[in-house]
Amino acid sequence: MGLDVTKPNIARVYDAFLGGKDNFAADRAVVELALNVTPDAPVGARANRAFLQRVVRFLVAEAGLRQLVDIGSGLPTQGNVHEVAEVISPAVRVVYVDNDPVVRTHANALVAVTPETRFLTADVREPDKILGDPVVREFVGSGRPVGLLLLAILHHLNDDEDPAGIVARLRDALPPGSYLAISSFRMPGPEHPDDAAKTAAMEEMFNERLGTGRWRSQEQILAWFGDWELVEPGLVPLPEWRPDGPVSAARDATYYGFVGGIARKR
Repeated sequence: MGLDVTKPNIARVYDAFLGGKDNFAADRAVVELALNVTPDAPVGARANRAFLQRVVRFLVAEAGLRQLVDIGSGLPTQGNVHEVAEVISPAVRVVYVDNDPVVRTHANALVAVTPETRFLTADVREPDKILGDPVVREFVGSGRPVGLLLLAILHHLNDDEDPAGIVARLRDALPPGSYLAISSFRMPGPEHPDDAAKTAAMEEMFNERLGTGRWRSQEQILAWFGDWELVEPGLVPLPEWRPDGPVSAARDATYYGFVGGIARKR
């Protein structure tokens, strides 16, 4: 598949938000538009990256997991899942899943030097293909708990693509004791009317320029965890999930509009 650098790409836009170099003018144009609506938008991207790292440390150090699957992994940047995990245990095996050709190119170079890491070209909309991958199938069939990461990916699925059904298919396949981590755009509630208005404008821009981007309610996002047991502190703004230090006093549209949490299969 060839690269069309004239059209923005989700993985490259995210890279641009993080201040990376693997992006093009079309991707940076989306960032500029986002900054016009919510100047703090890059804070959300950085908060999600920090959340990912705290999640991995929790799954490996506290929950003792040694099998992780990161769907919608995006472009490799500093502090990837396998990098955080291997500091705690070199035995952790990681499968990255993404459908983007740019991500695949970078990931192939990464996998070549990290034998415990595998990259799978697949779309989150294809849960059976993901579950049918030999390594993922081995993870699931081993009976040992798996850590499934769906970070900043489900908000790029439209309602008619059935994100709830996709997550349920993945959840049901995992062994008992497995964990599911989700981060997603959330529409601020009526208690934050100004932030809700900014968020609605951001959603309109995302759908015009990127084709996807849905800010959903707290209840809709919680439903993706099914009947799994939420890990404290539950589904909260990203900076509030087991922070490494004091949480900033700043409360803006990005703060209230991006949440995350983890749940465990009983």
